Amino acid sequence: MDLLKASLSEIATAVRSKKVSALEATQFFMNRAKKLNPKINAFISFDESAQDQARKIDEQVSRGEDPGPLAGVPWGIKDMFCTKGLRTTAASKILENFVPPYDATAVALLKKNGAVILGKLNQDEFAMGSSSENSHFGAVKNPWNLNCVAGGSSGGSAAAQALRMVAASTGTDTGGSIRQPASFCGVVGAKPTYGRISRYGIIAYASSLDQAGPLTNSVEDAALSLEIMCGKDIKDGTSSSLPVPSWKKNLNPSMRGRKIGVLKEYFQDGGLHPEVQAATEKALSELKQQGAEIVEVSVPLTKYAIPMYYLIAASEASSNLSRYDGVRFGFRSEFKSLAHINLSEFYSKTRGEGFGAEVKRRIMLGTYCLSAGYYEAFYNKAGQVRRMLRDEFSLAFEKCDVILSPVTAAPAFKLNERISDPLQMYLNDIFTVATNLAGLPGMSVPFATSKERLPIGIQLMANHFQEQKMLDAALALEGISGLKGLVADVL
Repeated sequence: MDLLKASLSEIATAVRSKKVSALEATQFFMNRAKKLNPKINAFISFDESAQDQARKIDEQVSRGEDPGPLAGVPWGIKDMFCTKGLRTTAASKILENFVPPYDATAVALLKKNGAVILGKLNQDEFAMGSSSENSHFGAVKNPWNLNCVAGGSSGGSAAAQALRMVAASTGTDTGGSIRQPASFCGVVGAKPTYGRISRYGIIAYASSLDQAGPLTNSVEDAALSLEIMCGKDIKDGTSSSLPVPSWKKNLNPSMRGRKIGVLKEYFQDGGLHPEVQAATEKALSELKQQGAEIVEVSVPLTKYAIPMYYLIAASEASSNLSRYDGVRFGFRSEFKSLAHINLSEFYSKTRGEGFGAEVKRRIMLGTYCLSAGYYEAFYNKAGQVRRMLRDEFSLAFEKCDVILSPVTAAPAFKLNERISDPLQMYLNDIFTVATNLAGLPGMSVPFATSKERLPIGIQLMANHFQEQKMLDAALALEGISGLKGLVADVL
């Protein structure tokens, strides 16, 4: 069995039928991950208990028990997810040695359904970034070109997936942090409607925007992964109580009678890279040939999405990251004596040394936005416009089933090219942040490659809780592209 090309279901079926043992699958991916990791820096930590996890799966199979639909499938977990007994850092010095006593709900569901956890994946610190260069453990490199970024913040997840260091991986998406690296690395990345996946045990960046999701080899694998990760959780009051459909079983790539929306505002300024423009036009043309109707839709407030997003995200980050004070857990700066140190000095030194530059930048911006005299003008106003943006999207989806757009304006950019220019880096999220602001499901599907052999993804968005329509259109795009299961070659 070719484990590099096998789907999640194929691996699990082979394990259940004893054609391949969970231990063999785990050793294959673990060996590959440890061999390739020095090249791209995708993993922060490896779980040395992975083989023990796999043996337990094989014992279940030997007893005639069904370990679940992910039986023996090796997963990589973004380091934002708490993992019981396994170091969880959020790629930050301030949590460098933190070992949680519990699993995030999403991780617990993966384990419950038979997944084997190989380790924790690199990212931007506290998921703040678009390139995975803001990591205390060093930048992640793109497996298609080691001089380029892997995208962020789930860059380690996307890079590991592209090189098949794991069979599947998790990411978090606050403003495009699953979709953008998935596009840069040529894998499928999906986030469901806000609330579909519990945020319990996921280190918070911006609570009203954060949503977890899978990065996989194929749309079918993404559908299966979403089924397993989604569901109501009493530990998360924002999680949805709506039943989780059988998305994988109901996949239908037929586009006949479907309406594909083109967001007028995303194509007005002419700022798209020619190859991204060509890929987007080809995707629309091919879907039209398959019977889809292409309709123009408008969401005027998307032009304010970037400032709206960074006001809200930074404000919520300022609040969420206040818990890292060096007192209760995490990094504490060294002091010769605490006798003559006041709390302000203690906090300032610890947080100043523990947080990276981008995290401190966003904390300061958020604190300013929440301060007396500015809250109403900034955070509160952004929240009001956000509600209007959500309503505009609802009206747009009355005219179409899904909205298709680029994921980013250009393929992956060079390492260090934008790290010293925060504004330029923030503008990289121009096509993705509106999805999170409105709480919509969105995903990236590999569709083309540039002349420099860098992947180009296509973004699909659907209305709230309409993941099936999004996945169906994604399956159609995947069939057209011919890139399904493509493995990066950096050996």
